[in-house]
Amino acid sequence: MRQLQKKQQGGAVLLVALIMLLVLTVLTVTNMREVTLEGRMTANKMENQQLFNASESALREAEKRYYGAGNIRAKLEPDTENCKKNNSYKKLGNKPCLIEVASKEPKEAYAAAIKDFLLAPLSFIKNSAEHNNWTGAETTAASNTTYVPWMPYSGTSAGTTTTLAANAFWNSALIFTTSINVEYGNALEGEGIYYYLITGQANDQLAVQSTIANYYLGLNK
Repeated sequence: MRQLQKKQQGGAVLLVALIMLLVLTVLTVTNMREVTLEGRMTANKMENQQLFNASESALREAEKRYYGAGNIRAKLEPDTENCKKNNSYKKLGNKPCLIEVASKEPKEAYAAAIKDFLLAPLSFIKNSAEHNNWTGAETTAASNTTYVPWMPYSGTSAGTTTTLAANAFWNSALIFTTSINVEYGNALEGEGIYYYLITGQANDQLAVQSTIANYYLGLNK
């Protein structure tokens, strides 16, 4: 009788199995990283959209404050009383928060300030001593009788405060020009076309701007 010899195993199956396991592990880790990255991108996009929507809502409230023919002086002359939290939205007789971006003299400095405000309204007001280095977060903590360069969004339904996903704020500024009034010198009488820069922001992170134009017959008309 011939004795059979046992076949020697070289461990090739084990090596192939380990290689396949390593490949699967690498693929799994890579896929998990991609899923995590996509999740973060989606969350970031959703947050940006919420900030944009809140800023747009603030913009709409500020614009509606200029509707109607009344309170022309409040729409032409900055008044700190109109930039307080107790200045809530009304059905009629609204007064906008009209800020003076910077002193109009000297003209070169004023032009530079307007440019900076247009490019970066959030940092401009935060770094402006004239506006108490203000932020929207400080508006939230301020009293109802404190001057706030950023007015809190309250909605456009009189007597009702609308809640948003983010804290939203707004302000407005008169864009000065001498070439659009009906007659030269009538700007002092409140007659002519006036342009406004409206700014809305959310959580001190994202700001949006628009411009509106109003025609007034005069302060006493």
